[in-house]
This record gives sequence, C-alpha cells and structure tokens, in this order.
Amino acid sequence: MLEATPLTEGWTVRYEGGELPASVPGCVHTDLLAAGVIPDPFTGRNETEVAWVGRRDWTYERQLGTSSAHEQTDLVFDGLDTAAEIRLDGQLLGRVRNMHRSYRFDVTGLTGLLSVRFASAYAEAEAVRERLGERPGAYAEPYQYIRKMACSFGWDWGPTLVTAGIWRPARLEHWSTARIARVRPEVTVDEHGLGHVELAVDVERTRVEAGLTLEARVSGRGLLGGGEVLARGTVDGSSGVVRLEVPDVELWWPRGYGQQPLYDVELTLRQGELALDGWRRRVGFRTVGLDTSADAHGTGFTLVVNGERLFARGVNWIPDDVFPSRITPERYRTRLTQAAGAGVDLVRVWGGGIYESEDFYDVCDELGLLVWQDFPFACAAYPEEQPLRGEVEAEARENVVRLMPHPSLVLWNGNNENLWGFRDWGWERTLAGESWGEGYYLGVLPRVVAELDPTRPYTAGSPWSGSWDRHPNDPAHGTHHSWEVWNREDYADYRLEVPRFVAEFGWQAPAAYATLRRALPGERLASDSPGMLHHQKAEDGNGKLARGLARHFPLHEGDFDRWHYLTQVNQARAVAAGIEHWRAHWPVCAGTIVWQLNDCWPVTSWAAVDGDGREKPLYHELRRLYADRLLTLQVRGEEVVLAVVNQAAERWSGTVELRRLSVDGGAVGESVRVPFAAERRAVAEVRVPGELVPTGAKEFLVADAEGAYGEGPDQEGLRALYFPVPDREIPYPRPEFDVSVAPGAVTVTARTLVRDLLLQADRLDPGARADRGLVTLLPGERVTIGVRGWRTPDAETARSALYCVEPAG
Repeated sequence: MLEATPLTEGWTVRYEGGELPASVPGCVHTDLLAAGVIPDPFTGRNETEVAWVGRRDWTYERQLGTSSAHEQTDLVFDGLDTAAEIRLDGQLLGRVRNMHRSYRFDVTGLTGLLSVRFASAYAEAEAVRERLGERPGAYAEPYQYIRKMACSFGWDWGPTLVTAGIWRPARLEHWSTARIARVRPEVTVDEHGLGHVELAVDVERTRVEAGLTLEARVSGRGLLGGGEVLARGTVDGSSGVVRLEVPDVELWWPRGYGQQPLYDVELTLRQGELALDGWRRRVGFRTVGLDTSADAHGTGFTLVVNGERLFARGVNWIPDDVFPSRITPERYRTRLTQAAGAGVDLVRVWGGGIYESEDFYDVCDELGLLVWQDFPFACAAYPEEQPLRGEVEAEARENVVRLMPHPSLVLWNGNNENLWGFRDWGWERTLAGESWGEGYYLGVLPRVVAELDPTRPYTAGSPWSGSWDRHPNDPAHGTHHSWEVWNREDYADYRLEVPRFVAEFGWQAPAAYATLRRALPGERLASDSPGMLHHQKAEDGNGKLARGLARHFPLHEGDFDRWHYLTQVNQARAVAAGIEHWRAHWPVCAGTIVWQLNDCWPVTSWAAVDGDGREKPLYHELRRLYADRLLTLQVRGEEVVLAVVNQAAERWSGTVELRRLSVDGGAVGESVRVPFAAERRAVAEVRVPGELVPTGAKEFLVADAEGAYGEGPDQEGLRALYFPVPDREIPYPRPEFDVSVAPGAVTVTARTLVRDLLLQADRLDPGARADRGLVTLLPGERVTIGVRGWRTPDAETARSALYCVEPAG
C-alpha cells in the first residue's frame, strides 16, 4: 500500500539577512513574525514596515532521505507560493509558477539537501509584464501576471503582504507497481431516486505488465445489505472506470430545505489481492441547475436544487487570513458556522482569493451551505499568452476534479468583474486588441467544466448578462453588482431597481471596538486618526461613510464612540434596505450575496464578521433578513404595502396588526388587524390602509405578525417598521430604559421609544459576545440579551455599553 511521510519538520528559510526556522505549511511572513524579525503587520501601521518581505527571494531547506522498500518515491507539494525552483542534492527537479496547483517529482533513490528557492512574486510578475505588455487593472499592482492569490497584493479591504512559502502540506509518497493518480467522481441521481457514482480513474505505473483491478464501495445511511454497495472494474493501460448504482438515496439539500446526508465512497487499486493504493471521499446525491431563461422581465438567474427553485441567501467569502496557511480546520468551521447561524444558504468564494482547502468544502457539505466558486481572476485584464495560458488550464483541470465530490459546490464562475471592467472601465480602448482574459472565461474554462464536471452549471463571470449584446452589469439580465449606491448614492436607492440576481452589494463599517483596540494599541481613536486611516483601504472610504451618515443622522464631530456606533447602524440598515426590497420581489429577483461575510485582518470594511471574528450588528441583522419568514414594509408608488416573505416549506397565514404610532409613545388612531396568507416559497402583499400611513417626522408604522411579540421582540423577522423620514429629521424624545443584569444576560425595559438599541459587550470585556444586535423597543417592551465570555458587571456598568439612535440628552 502507498505510504506517505509528512515533511513538516526540520525546515529552515534563508534570505539575505540570515536563516531561521520555518513552518511547513506556512509562509515567510509567519516565520519572520515567529522569530521576532518583523512586527505584527496587522498592528498599527506595521504593514508598511514589512513591505520589503515581498521583494526578497527566499530559500526553504531541509535534509531529505528517501530510502524505502517501495519501487518509487515521489516528492509531493500540495501548494507552493508561487514562483519556485526545487532542487535535491543540487539536482534540479523542476521550476513552478502557480500557487493554485500541486506538484509531484520522482526522487527515487535520491537523498541530500532539499531546496525550494522562491523568487519574489513581484519579480516574477513584473518580468511577465515586461514580456507580454501592460494590462489594466483595478490596482497598481501586478497580480494579473502571476497565478497567485490576487489579494496578497492588497485590496480595498486588505493589506499588501506579498507572501512566499510552502503554503500547503508537503510529503514523500512511497509506492510500488501502481498508484492512483487521479479520480474524477461523477455523482448523479435520476428521477426514480437511483443514485449513480461513476469513478473515472487514472493510474501511474512502474510496471506496465501488471494486471490491475479497481474495487469501489459506497456506504451510508439507508442502504440495505450491510449498508454498502460494491462494484469492481479493471485498469486498461493507465485508466479505468467503476460504476455503482445506489438505490433509494437520500437527497442532499441546502440548509433550510432538508437534510444533508453524506455517503462514503472508497476506491482501492489492487494487484490480485494486494492493495496498492486507496482513495476516499464523501459525496451527496442531488441535482443542480441554473435557470437563465428569458421572461417578461429580462433574463433570469435562478438556482434549482433537486427541482426546487431557490432564493439564494448568500454572502461573499474572501480568504479568512491574508496568510492562508494560518487558516485551520477549526477556523473554517467557526466562520462557516457563523454564516449558517446568520441564515445564509450560499457562500460565494470570490475570485481574488484561492480555491479553498478541503476543510472548507467539507464543512459546507455538512452544514448545507451551497458554494458558488469563482475561478481566481478578479478586477484586471489577464494576459492569455504562454506561460499563463497553460497554467490557467492546468490549475482549472486540477481544481475542478479536486472539488467535484462536494455536493455543496453548485456553480462555477469564470471571473469577478472582468467582463464588466472591459466594457465600462476603459479597458477596451487601453488594450487596443491585446488579450485580456475573454478567451479564458468564454473558451478555456467552460470547455474544462463541460469536459470534466458536466453536472454543474458554469457562468462566464459576475456580473454577466449572458451576452455581449447587453451591458455586462445590466440588472435585468443575469447577475448584477450593485455598487453605485455605496459609491455615490443613498442606500434608499437600492429600491429603484429589481435585479435578477444581486451577486455583490454592501456598505462599510469599522471593526468591533475590542478589535480596534487590539489592532491600534495606545492610539487615541478617531475616525481619521493615523491608525484608523491605515486600516481603511477603500478609496475615499471615510468620505463615503461620512456622506452616508450625514444623509440620516445629525453629525457629532469628535465623538468617536457615537461615530463608531452610527456607522454600524448605517451598515446594517443599508444592507437591510437592499435585502428586504429584493426578497419582496421574488421570484423576479432570485438571490442576494452580501459583500462580504469575513475579513482577513482588522479593517474598516463591508464585512459582517470582523478580522478578529467578532460579529458586527450587520451579522445579527442578517439573521432577521435571511430568516425563512420576513415581514417588510415597502413603498410602492403612493402606497405602502406589507410584503409577507415566506421561504418556508409550509404555507404561512395569520393576522398582522398595523399600528400608526408617535415617537412620543402614543397611538395615532386605531390599530387595524389584517389577515394574510403566503404560499410556500412565495411572497404575498398586504396593502396598508391609507389612514395608517404615517405623515410627518413624529410618526411611524409598526406591523406585527400575530403572536410574534409578548413583552418584547424576541422572535426576529416577524415585526416590520416604517419611518417616513431620516432620523436627523425625527424629534426623538430622550431615551429612557431600565437595565437589569443576571449571569449571562442583560435585560432592558423601555419606558420610551428606544431605536436600534445595541449592547457593545466587548467594550467592557474583549472576550464578551452578545447574542443579538440592533433591536427597537416600543414603550413597555423589554428584551433580554444573552452575553458570554465576561465577568457579570453591575447594571450601571452594563448601561455604559448600551447605545441607541436617540440622543442621550
């Protein structure tokens, strides 16, 4: 049987300044940080002090002995970042230039010093640029000339920390006669519930004459006859196929639609009775399609899983650390569990990052999180000449096959914003006929997906309208990125259009208070303090935040705490404005993917979860916005309607109470109880009687679903509020509320209207986490907020961490 020897110990890394211990997997930045050579680049403005790292060459070394009783020994690297030369005992094994591929070298009988010399990624990229010519991009960095994680070179939420190193596991593999070189698993289920598993197997041999067989089994719940299905096949030359039929399979569903049963698939390569090599994965049985048919509204973009049409409740995912080798399986599970906890059912792996590790997709399989996978191209014109063209096809072939077993993976996407950039950002004129990536997105990549993974849909890019006959970002056709609002307009303008699928939109807010304090120690925090500005990477980011606040709130110059709180409120409200509007227009709009779930370092950004893993108010708002059942009050021309959004599997009917109230606490007229009924996976609308529509700055409208509220809003998604004017025009009374504290809980009882109450527990203890975000209380209502990770404070101390929109007087 093939034997593997991990190569994790005994490494050093050399550079001009000396030599130090190296971690494998790892990168030079983390090694330098561990050795005390560089400061933490996430702290203060240290990022600029370590810029030199990306401009140097680095050599990883260790002694290697390869003696084995087996016929062949291979040196295997699952990932090298990025341009490297590999030598053993001075003998050149190979040169590589792609972070997104794995590499294998025959080292049978060789021993001595193993050396992996990494050239500066800048030097490699700039040499390719010099040879192939300048191409436009969103940033003044050469990331499109090298097959490397683009956001290593910085982004509008990320630092410029250009890495190098053995970033994924390395090992020796010892084998005899033959080994499994590749398994391409095609998993389908027919209309009768019969599951099909076809394993197309490639083998590598040391002896051509050896007779080889393949033995495969599928095991899982619900299977009869001992709980497994067996099949055998033969190897003809260097390949073979095994087909298995699995009766009465249980379907894998996205979260919220059903269960996620997973089946084990095991493959053994044999010579007679001798097992030579093995392969094992988990799979799920489900069908997936993408409905892009034309209709009266344009061209749709609706995911269909097991015949069920979905409104995708999504988030965009960036690498969870600018140093990906630091992302552990536990960290993936934590972050993706946070996504599931926010009601998310789809995660888009964005194209400026990486093909994530197996751990990421394994957790998505388990949690029922659909994965939209971008190929790694983002915001730039990419040359199509060699050597890049060959690298692109090789990495696509490897990663398509690698990720095929995962039922969570439902869509391949060619790129992020490059088709849009060509049309709108001046690239067409600048390029003057030079290659820019179109041949990848409309040629190479769809061909690779169709050949290797025909069960999954492919789309050329995001955004993409499906044809050059239309603008790539046309909201009426295909996917749409809605960035005009954040960049130039008020978030109320989300309501001006109904895209078919919103693949990106969002609003910025700073990180949690404790995260800022850790990242900027000793700094007097202000929105424009040096550290805050350094940890704001978006062009005119603070200006956009300020303009966004000014449209809604009175300004509080010099009050950082108030600024910090209100920017969090504005972020949550902005995203809510978009999602509520677009969900109310299902099935015309078939999904929203919020930019973004996570951060890779402490920064002011669009994330719902900051770089230290703390959940912003937006995160908790997503729990309401992405719940199966949502009430939202929407303006339709001269009317106000209540949209009853029901993505649950059952019909939802009941009574809603509509109340026109004054901010002073009184009712304006009588309340009205109105029946409603929304079919499963459908939206119903209830017209609000004209006499209940608020007029003037002191009035607002409340809609409560029957039974949703007792003494406070403890069932999220079943109340809707409508204020007709911005907060800066509302004459709020001075907020009055009582606070009581018990172990693990803070209870607030309102004596007046309290708008968007927020407990910032991390202001009292960096380890503290509150279990809910913004909540509006009417007079007499109360809410209990769970808190973990702190020493229980007294009531007045807890009060100091409570914020609301109304001025404190």
